[in-house]
Amino acid sequence: MGDEMIIGYSCWGFLGPGITNTPDGGRSHRRTLVDGLRARGHQLVFLQANRDLTEAALDLTDHYRWHDGLPDLDLLLLEWRWPIPRRNTTGCGTPGHTCDLHRQQQLLDHYTAAGLPTLLWDKDRRLPAHDPLRHARHVTVCEPALHPSPGAVSLLFPVSGAALDGVNPVALAAQPRDLPLVYVGNQYDRDDAFDRYFAPAAKRQRHVIAGKWPHTRRWPGLNFIDRIPFTDVETLYRRSVTTVTLLPDRYARAGHMTQRLFEAVLAGCLPLVPTSIRDAARFAPAELLVGDAAEVVAAVDRLTRIAGTTRHVELLAGCLERLEMFRVSRQLDVVDHIWATVG
Repeated sequence: MGDEMIIGYSCWGFLGPGITNTPDGGRSHRRTLVDGLRARGHQLVFLQANRDLTEAALDLTDHYRWHDGLPDLDLLLLEWRWPIPRRNTTGCGTPGHTCDLHRQQQLLDHYTAAGLPTLLWDKDRRLPAHDPLRHARHVTVCEPALHPSPGAVSLLFPVSGAALDGVNPVALAAQPRDLPLVYVGNQYDRDDAFDRYFAPAAKRQRHVIAGKWPHTRRWPGLNFIDRIPFTDVETLYRRSVTTVTLLPDRYARAGHMTQRLFEAVLAGCLPLVPTSIRDAARFAPAELLVGDAAEVVAAVDRLTRIAGTTRHVELLAGCLERLEMFRVSRQLDVVDHIWATVG
């Protein structure tokens, strides 16, 4: 690896389980990346609020460092934040205000504007195509996509090497699973995919939909249970035979897969991957690729029948092989390469 560096890490989320009422998907992989960077000798300092302490009452200050000022850094790493009306666009001190966007701008003005190497991880594909940051020589835009935007670099959501190496598909397939179908995740920009792939199968099979879905009137009778604690996500997947990887169109077009894929696979839940997702075959074996609602219905029926069999084990093994591209060591290599190039 290259020289050790001091990394200022800006993220509006948690390192631990956090709180139930949050959309922070980064809890599944953020600490994996952070601990991997530290294991390679880099120092990290968190530059946003310590939400683990203030909101979740989890004190991690013996293990990690937070700073509300502007410490000396070698690299600024931003999990990109964007304007959210009535939340981070309001005045400081306003009820419901979060200061993530203001703090991010302060960091950009102090560090990036002065030429400090900056890694901008656009995890939600929110950075406008015309944003000047895309063209700054000392800024590297990364996206968790197989086909990132022009000029951007692929930095996938990392999976622990220990998790990948320790999983046993035989043991996972042998577990009893009482739910044929599950979805864990929020509604954001997924209505079309939900209609096209998930809802028809859910009308025929026992299922659970866990997440923030405030507008469900168009799907009467489906089993929406609201958000669940992060620590319960694995338990729900371990009860379930299948899930469907539902992505917003802007994700699907770029092969931008979320953490839901590896959360499911590592718990033995088979992911049905729509063929509308670019390079879908890189995420799941051919038997798990689905082109429409009828194929989802047929797949859930078929996979429920083979749960616990040798074929179930083989499909899980095929999914696990495809998770290798998410292995944390590969993502750490990306960060180190960026540092070697712009540092």
